[in-house]
Amino acid sequence: MSVSDFSSASRQLAAPARRHDLDWLRVIAFGLLIFYHIGMFYVTWDWHVKSVHASAFLEPAMRLLNPWRLSLLFLISGVAMRFMTDKGALARLAGSRSLRLFIVIVFGMHVIVAPQSYFQLIESGEIQPGWWAFYREYLIGSGDYSVTIPTWNHLWYVVYLFVYTLILIPLVPVLRPLARKFEQLTTPAWAVLLLPLVLFVVYRFTLTPYFPTTHNLVWDWANHAYSFTFLMIGYFIAKHEAVWRAIDRALPAALALSIGAAVILTPVWMVWDRIDENIWLLTPARLLRVAYAWWAIVALMGLARRYLNRPGPVLAYLSEGVFLYYILHQTIIVAAGFWLTRQGLNAPAEFALVTLATLGGCALCFEAVRRIPLVRPLFGLKLRRPRRTAPVAA
Repeated sequence: MSVSDFSSASRQLAAPARRHDLDWLRVIAFGLLIFYHIGMFYVTWDWHVKSVHASAFLEPAMRLLNPWRLSLLFLISGVAMRFMTDKGALARLAGSRSLRLFIVIVFGMHVIVAPQSYFQLIESGEIQPGWWAFYREYLIGSGDYSVTIPTWNHLWYVVYLFVYTLILIPLVPVLRPLARKFEQLTTPAWAVLLLPLVLFVVYRFTLTPYFPTTHNLVWDWANHAYSFTFLMIGYFIAKHEAVWRAIDRALPAALALSIGAAVILTPVWMVWDRIDENIWLLTPARLLRVAYAWWAIVALMGLARRYLNRPGPVLAYLSEGVFLYYILHQTIIVAAGFWLTRQGLNAPAEFALVTLATLGGCALCFEAVRRIPLVRPLFGLKLRRPRRTAPVAA
């Protein structure tokens, strides 16, 4: 799947029916991801740099986003992958899409992400200010630090998507007929709500305890299981109209179940440290978290399909730019947050300025990059500026 695919899944979804709902859902998901990472600067959890105003205030909302934010994006990427692989030559698709992702990964690791490690190591007291001295060490991977350098940090999603693309494309000749047979099956609403949970529950109790999420490509097996499964779900349901109609029918139940689960889980998470050795409380809570993540995704797909399945210039603009926003946002958050939190601002003013710097910085960079043809691929945009304003594929 291409970098442009990653940034907005719908352009390649084009024929015969455009999925503007998935365009919107992808833009919204990336937007939430940006605000999630701004939130990471303000919560008590470990992150690259921290605000002097860090507290537990935002943590309940962050916990509600965390179970499904990336899974939804992998699912949408799987839908896009199905439409693209059905369009033509797999060898050309594998080459062009993988190359685009690879360019972003290499440039991102060696240029975009480097400032994150720099500010993190200054904050931890492991290095003194001095960018060029650090950057030389970063590029050659020297230095005995608490973080790996060079690294991909938030770009792990692109790395995993790149690997999954290389795995999936050779399997398409086998997967395509299986998907077409699957599309002949009827799908009741209850199946949409419950059947995928079987796999996710198995992963939760067989893989997660032994392979906690690390974003280490060769040891992140629980994360791989979840992420690749969501990608494959997207691939198999992409053209399955019975599934999408079942999602429509399941929407009221999915909304009720996900909201109900959120209401139950939020107070449980607030006292998690007190129950972490009580298996009779932990096991139901863990099961409910797994279910909540899937029900929330079903609800979001149903809502988007019902209310957001329409094009427009705003969608076209955001769909083209959202991947660049994703690439840049965390570095801007880290750099802006590191400086602003040392200026003696109160929490609301600091938060507003970090948010403004992040969104404004991404917007300015997008406007500049989209006008420089040779720079566009470094940020996930096509080599030449598209003539039409339709959303780029994700």
